Amino acid sequence: MIRLLRSNILDITGFTVILALLWLLSLGSGLKETIVIPPSLLNLNTIFLSILIEAFPFVLIGVLIAGMIQIFVTEEHISKWIPKNKYMAIVMSCSVGALFPACECGIVPIVRRLVGKGVPVAAAIGFMLTGPLINPIVIASTYMAFGNDVKIAALRMSLGFIIALIVAFIIGSLFKGTQFKQSFSAVTHSHINNKNFFEKFWSMLQHSIDEFFDMAKYLIAGAFLAAVVQTYMPAKSLLEIGSGTAASLAVMMGLAFFLSLCSEADAFIGASFSSIFPATSILGFLIFGPMIDLKNTLMMMSVFRFKFVMSVLAVVAGTVFIILMLLSGLL
Repeated sequence: MIRLLRSNILDITGFTVILALLWLLSLGSGLKETIVIPPSLLNLNTIFLSILIEAFPFVLIGVLIAGMIQIFVTEEHISKWIPKNKYMAIVMSCSVGALFPACECGIVPIVRRLVGKGVPVAAAIGFMLTGPLINPIVIASTYMAFGNDVKIAALRMSLGFIIALIVAFIIGSLFKGTQFKQSFSAVTHSHINNKNFFEKFWSMLQHSIDEFFDMAKYLIAGAFLAAVVQTYMPAKSLLEIGSGTAASLAVMMGLAFFLSLCSEADAFIGASFSSIFPATSILGFLIFGPMIDLKNTLMMMSVFRFKFVMSVLAVVAGTVFIILMLLSGLL
């Protein structure tokens, strides 16, 4: 009861902050005449709200899909669809993710429901990595962002898929079980099956609403931190740090993590760096960011154990860095 009350307080506080920021932004020039606000804070506020406005639709789509999985997909369905061999299960999940038009903002609720329904955690991670990275929308936006050049789009898709497979295989060998922070509240389908379609649909909406409030506070925190980084991180210092291939790759991967851009639009930001950094670094930005970023990490921490999330982050970062450095001479 205390935990539920504490969670509700966090939810209410988070959304109160959003409403307050929206109110401040709506006052516009009238506010500037009465209260002197530093331009950096106004810029931070604008970036913060733009990230939330961009992310919330994808989170809503994600929680709706998660609610559908919770109510309409049974453990028997999962056992029929997922191959028994764990390696084939990972290949299948990465392939499905590549065709699934999901954003990293809304992928975590879907992954939680899939794991709760019996999908192996390594296969779910494979789905999480490829979903925001190799779906058709992202590939099309990458192709257009780089002047209709198929090379970067093809490299992003092929290398991203290979890296996702490697990461999922490593995670599968390191971790067993669901890795949830707390026990998963499963739905009793014998009870659900007795309901008509409209009752099931209402139950799906209830689960989606619970999922949304559960994820939203972590999205808010991640969006705020990303806005702080975008506001106060000078671009000049990035150029000074990223002088060599390895350094520039590390800088662009770090930038992708902290900026937490939506994968449908990050290619246009990556393309703006193409005259400054080599193709290896640009691909690091385009591949690492959609796989895991700051807001995505915080959302994962609300679901999975801290050690598991940090391990996934380290394995993804290490694999992306090593693969791209090995291929840097060919790119």
